[in-house]
Amino acid sequence: MEEETELKPTRRTTIVTLSQKAGVAPSTVTRALRGDSRISTKTRERILGLAREFGYTPNALARTLSSGRSGLYGLVLGPSTNPFYTELLHEATAQAEALGVRLLIIHAGLGPIEERTAEALLQYQVDGCIISSAIMTSRASEICAANQVPLVMVNRVAMQRACAVTCDNRAGGRELAELLRSKGRRRIAIVRTSSTSSTSQEREDAFAASLAKDDLTLALRLDGHSTYDGGFEAGRTIAAMAPAERPDGVFAVSDIMAMGVLDAFRLAGVRVPDDIAVVGFDGLPSSARPIYDLTTIEQPLPLMIRRSFEILQSRSKDQNQPEEVLSLRGRLIVRGSSGA
Repeated sequence: MEEETELKPTRRTTIVTLSQKAGVAPSTVTRALRGDSRISTKTRERILGLAREFGYTPNALARTLSSGRSGLYGLVLGPSTNPFYTELLHEATAQAEALGVRLLIIHAGLGPIEERTAEALLQYQVDGCIISSAIMTSRASEICAANQVPLVMVNRVAMQRACAVTCDNRAGGRELAELLRSKGRRRIAIVRTSSTSSTSQEREDAFAASLAKDDLTLALRLDGHSTYDGGFEAGRTIAAMAPAERPDGVFAVSDIMAMGVLDAFRLAGVRVPDDIAVVGFDGLPSSARPIYDLTTIEQPLPLMIRRSFEILQSRSKDQNQPEEVLSLRGRLIVRGSSGA
């Protein structure tokens, strides 16, 4: 019977072990790996060759201890059922990679950021956090401020003190109202959300205020709960109304609800845009599919994320900077759902 060979764990290659193999001081290895010009080309190439041979990778924890920065950023997302947050995650991940930093998803879904979530930001020593959906409680905000963890709200304005980068929701709401009025729509419904977020409230308020300029009021307000299913139920409610009483235009404050409305109309035989025009907001890629052909306001998501990282990196160096709230103009995309 063959004897089993005991496998001993391989020790991780460190700066110290590389220095021993190269016969130089650990500080020389560190400088060589950073490309320091004080290290000769011959020595640097020898150290880099050893690093490749023995699979050396930098220790992120040690780097955090020495520099005070982890290169790690928290990300708070909304529910995965809304494709907007999936798009945001993909964009943030791509930009983080280009910047040479990493993302840590701290919280995903509905509900406020509680004290426990804020403490997780501290435990992982993040350099900052992008918050795209949740509400920040006052206690959580205080914890982050006291520990100098900069925050940026994306796609909403903070109720507590924090920087924010948003689409100009009011301008987009006005543009959509003006578009529907220009198409001769006069009985207009809104599929809104009971959420307290600034995003949906600003879109609804600006849309209604623009209609009021022509002495028009919203014919119907329905809660779509910020979901496809909620939009679908709102569409079913409208489709069930007598044709003479139905609205002739619908504004859903998010594309995901607008797509639910459109599917409900199609199943009920309501013609879009002949019977009812439909518009949304967000500019989701799926809104361009022929089955929806949805008129929408496209949020400048890549620019919003880029500005967010710039703010976080700047504030991590100087916490005394004034808080910033940036509002970026969206792009109106007119498609078939609003009529020619």
